[in-house]
Amino acid sequence: MNIAFKTLTAALLFAGSSSAFAASSVDLTVKGLITPSACTPTLSNGGSVDYGKISAKDLNVDKETWLDRQTLQLTVTCDAATLIALDADDNRAGSNHGDDEYDFGLGLINDTEKLGLMSLRVLNPIADGVPVRTISSIDGGVSWVNSRYLTPVELLAPAATGVDAPIPVQVWTSDLSISSAIAPASGLTLTNEVAIDGSATITVRYL
Repeated sequence: MNIAFKTLTAALLFAGSSSAFAASSVDLTVKGLITPSACTPTLSNGGSVDYGKISAKDLNVDKETWLDRQTLQLTVTCDAATLIALDADDNRAGSNHGDDEYDFGLGLINDTEKLGLMSLRVLNPIADGVPVRTISSIDGGVSWVNSRYLTPVELLAPAATGVDAPIPVQVWTSDLSISSAIAPASGLTLTNEVAIDGSATITVRYL
């Protein structure tokens, strides 16, 4: 029995060893496409919105104070008709009042107080001279839904009416509407001048 036990033990160890060897390597596959087309996004006024000076006394104490809506012209120009989407990154991430992942921040006061928020909408989109609509994807382009908002967590693409799929464009123009709000003044330290410091980077993604 002793000899049989040793033989069985050796067989099990060998089997386990073989299984370990079989799982000790894995293949990596790298895929992608290099597109011959290049697309360039531009914003009017150098991409700058300036609200000027706002008196702290004009801010709402217990609710957000919405500032006048601002509009810039957004243009994306490609070498040829290309499937693209816009991707926006919040350069002041973590500073938006309300912590809504679809909004952008306006910076911090004393490194802790969230000054406010801003939201971006793409309005009146025109692709190659034809009015279109916009659609968004939260899963990297797998699925799309109707939307006008450009957010830090979604892609936004031009689409034909009634079709939830991006269309190739060469020149895409839109109004970029910027809506900004200052957080309730009761939660802000406003004894000194405070800079409204919103910043977002808009990038073209090739689909």
